[in-house]
Amino acid sequence: TLGTQTDYRDGEAQTDPYSPEYVVPSGSVPELLTLATLTWGRGLPAGLAEVEMIERAREKRAWEATLPAMDNASQIAKRRKMMDDMERKEWAFREQEIEKLQEVRLEVLKKLLRRREENQNELDAKRLDDHWQNHQKAKEEKIKKIQHDCALMLRKLIAKRKNVMGKLERRDIIKEYTDFASQTYAPLSRIGYFPDNHSERYVVKNFYLNTFAGLCELEASLPDSVTQVKIKAPKPKYTTTKTGFIKRSARLEVELAQVHQ
Repeated sequence: TLGTQTDYRDGEAQTDPYSPEYVVPSGSVPELLTLATLTWGRGLPAGLAEVEMIERAREKRAWEATLPAMDNASQIAKRRKMMDDMERKEWAFREQEIEKLQEVRLEVLKKLLRRREENQNELDAKRLDDHWQNHQKAKEEKIKKIQHDCALMLRKLIAKRKNVMGKLERRDIIKEYTDFASQTYAPLSRIGYFPDNHSERYVVKNFYLNTFAGLCELEASLPDSVTQVKIKAPKPKYTTTKTGFIKRSARLEVELAQVHQ
C-alpha cells in the first residue's frame, strides 16, 4: 500500500544490453559476426543507415562469390574488369556520402548563421531602444527646464508689471494679514523660507504628558469633580400654575404637536 519515489530515473540506472558469450564452429562464418563492431549507442538499435550498410555488405559478399577463379589468364582479365567496375561503384557511393555529409554540414552552418543574425538583430534593436530612451529622457529634461525657465520669467514679468512706474510702495500689514494666501501665512520656499525645516521644535514636550510619573502626578492634582462624575436628574417642567391654569407655552406646544400630526 506504500510507494516510494527515487531520485533517479530507471533510464539513468539502466546498463547496456547483455551480450552473451558465443562459440563459432569451425568452417562457418555467421553473418551476425559482421556486425560485431556495432555497439549499444553506436549503431544499435539499428537505423536506416545501418540497414543500408548491412544490405551493401550482403551485396558485396554475393559479388565476391561470383568472382571467377584465378587459374586462367582470361579469367584474370575478367576478374580485374569486375573489380574495376566495383571500385568505381564504391567511389561513386563514397562521393554520394560525402555530398550528403556536406549538405548536412551546410544546413547546420545555415542554422548557425541564421541564429547569429537573429541574435545580432535583437542586440541592434535593444541598442536602438536604449538610444531612443536616452534621447527621450534628455528631451523630457530639456522640456522641463524650458518650462521652469518660462515660469520663472513669467513671475519676473508679473512682478515687474505690478510696479511699472518704479514707485516705492509701503508694506500694507493689514492687507497681508487679511489675505491667507499672502507671504505671512504661506511663505514661498523660493524666496528663502522653508516652513517644513526644523518642524520638531514646534512639538510640545511636556513632563506631565510624556512620562508615567508625570501622568500620576497630574492625576493626583486634579479635583474629584473631574474624575468622579455627578449626574443630577432633570426636574420636570410644570405646565400648570399654582392657581390651576395652563401656561401659554404649554398651550403652544400642544398646538404645534397637533399641527405637526
